[in-house]
Amino acid sequence: MKTNAKVKPPGHVRAQPLIAVRNVEESSHWYQRLLGIENLGGGSDHDDVYDRLLCNGHLILQLHRWDEEDHPNLVNADAGPHGHGVLLWFEVDDFDAVTSRARALGAEVVEEPHVNQGPRHREMWIRDLDGYLVVIASPDGEAT
Repeated sequence: MKTNAKVKPPGHVRAQPLIAVRNVEESSHWYQRLLGIENLGGGSDHDDVYDRLLCNGHLILQLHRWDEEDHPNLVNADAGPHGHGVLLWFEVDDFDAVTSRARALGAEVVEEPHVNQGPRHREMWIRDLDGYLVVIASPDGEAT
C-alpha cells in the first residue's frame, strides 16, 4: 500500500560497516595499505579485538575479531560464508593506484578491472584476508 505521508529526511546518515575478522591487526594493515587510509588506533589492549579505519577523518570500516565479547553475529567464524550477499564497496579517486596495491598485496582477483556501463565507472573485485568480497570502483562517470 502506497502512502502520501511525508517523511522528514534525516539530518545525517552515513554507513559504518563492521566486519568480523580472524586477525584485526593484519586486516587493518591490509585495508590501510590497499586504500591508503589510516586507523584510529589507540594503543590500548583492545586494539587486537577492534579497530576503526578512517579516510580524511571519516569512519569507513570497522574490524572486530571473531568470538570476542559475545556480540551477536560476531561468533562462530565457520558457521557460514563470510559476507555472503554483501559487498564491501569502496569508491576511490586513485583507481589505478589502488588496483596496483591490490595486486602487490596478493589479493585474490575475482573480476579484473573492467568498465561497468551502468554507472560508467571502472571496477575491480577482490577478496580480503578473510574472504570478504571487496569492490574497488572509480567515481561514477569516470569511464566515459
